[in-house]
Amino acid sequence: MALEVAVKAAVDDPNVLGDCPFSQRVLLTLEEKKISYITHLIDISNKPKWFLEVNPEGKVPVLKYNDKWIPDSDVIVKILEENYPVPSLFTPPQFASVGSNIFGTFVSFLKSKDPNDGTEQALLVELKALEDHLKAHGPYVAGEKVTGVDLALAPKLYHLVIALGHFKNWAIPESLGHVHNYIKLLFARESFQKTKAAKEHVIAGWEHKVNP
Repeated sequence: MALEVAVKAAVDDPNVLGDCPFSQRVLLTLEEKKISYITHLIDISNKPKWFLEVNPEGKVPVLKYNDKWIPDSDVIVKILEENYPVPSLFTPPQFASVGSNIFGTFVSFLKSKDPNDGTEQALLVELKALEDHLKAHGPYVAGEKVTGVDLALAPKLYHLVIALGHFKNWAIPESLGHVHNYIKLLFARESFQKTKAAKEHVIAGWEHKVNP
């Protein structure tokens, strides 16, 4: 029986998949585990009544499992890992937090209007840490195979590449070769190609946050 998952629709087109990296993380997990699922696209600015009834907080993503709607991508991927253990996407605990500060520093830099406020430097520090880790352990965070930490990072790096390229004409330095290779590997995966938002929808999703 197919699972049901509710994810964000595009802000500029409620009929297509939106730009939520946490929604994509759940979809990536479902795809990598070859679990059949039904997708509900949720227009965040006009949430359907049924959705608010089953999920009063109104946040996405949510997964319907055992007749219960479960929010929070961390909780959802944990449930999927426990109940669908093959293939395993378990991340060794010592690698679980690799790259965990990249998204926050990216958002700060993206929204920053002051080139001297240190936000770019903070992001570069995080990307360099990822570079050093991949150099020692790569090509993926935990070695030769994809694990959950990669599926959490992939959508965030996708947003980083698109949004910083568009709004700041900024790119990850070429000197971070292992990071570039990592991104290439992740974005080329069939699961990623199937679950990514179109570039224009990622830009539209950030527009009002960058230029409120």
